[in-house]
Amino acid sequence: MRCVLVTGASGGIGAAAATRFAQAGDRVALHYVKNRAGAEAVLASLPGEGHVLVSGDVQDPDAVSRIIASAITQLGQLDVLVVNAAVAPSADNRHVLGEIGYAEWVADFRRMIDVNLLGAANLAWGIADHLIQRRSPGAIVNVGSRGAFRGEPEYPAYASSKAGLHALGQSLAVALAPHGISVSSVAPGFVATPRQLSKLDGAEGDALRAQSPFGRVGTPAEIAEAVFWLASPQAVWSSGAILDANGASYLRT
Repeated sequence: MRCVLVTGASGGIGAAAATRFAQAGDRVALHYVKNRAGAEAVLASLPGEGHVLVSGDVQDPDAVSRIIASAITQLGQLDVLVVNAAVAPSADNRHVLGEIGYAEWVADFRRMIDVNLLGAANLAWGIADHLIQRRSPGAIVNVGSRGAFRGEPEYPAYASSKAGLHALGQSLAVALAPHGISVSSVAPGFVATPRQLSKLDGAEGDALRAQSPFGRVGTPAEIAEAVFWLASPQAVWSSGAILDANGASYLRT
């Protein structure tokens, strides 16, 4: 049994990842920022016992310290970190050069970088310090994006933050290997999370499904399976990897 912290676990990929670890007999700390009701619903649905909730805004370094400390206190230790909490593209943070003002541009970049990259870096420091002090192996899995490779012209801050997250993971993979800690990333394409269902049901739904030769989009459970494998002891030799999980919708060389 492992003790796992999953950030952004009140729904979507985070909830699916938490469920996958719980199904394997692991104990899970479900992190949320504002959606406590969603996190409580996920908590109630998890198989097994001993799962807990933790909260805090990962863009705040002090809050990150509290998140890590709370998870360790409630679970007794941490063995795996899944970095899933992120500011995702939405109509509210679309930022296209030539269409928005400078202040909005700066604000969108700051928010996405603070949460998606700096928050991830601070979370990684927290669990790595804990594991090193325990002299214990462990795993960090980052949830990145295919947007890091193909570009996101309407959301360049998002693509930049995810590209940085992938590079962070590879850098930490080298730094933490001597301590027996693996670090890897999964790069999903479009995933049918609850907040994306309106797009799939709307006018752009067919175009989104057509991005993949499978004729559909991914599911949270499929991404969770990739996360679970990368966090497993069997995947330690894949430390530093970025696993594409996009249904062949974007192929990189």
